[in-house]
Amino acid sequence: MRPKILIAVILIAVGIAALAYQGITYVTKEKVVDVGPIEVTAEKTNTIPLPPIVGALALVGGIVLLVAGRKED
Repeated sequence: MRPKILIAVILIAVGIAALAYQGITYVTKEKVVDVGPIEVTAEKTNTIPLPPIVGALALVGGIVLLVAGRKED
């Protein structure tokens, strides 16, 4: 498989995933209380938002690259 077509397929997959999930969520642990041998931690959920335009641009870019890669045949 040629590199242009491979990159196009990856961009299309990333674009669809970005449109579907709208962001990346991860969990961190924070110390709330640290008194001698006693520690209390809390889990905090953080989200990195992905605007829909990022997914749309990746999707359109992948389609354009796929069409351009196929025309070279």
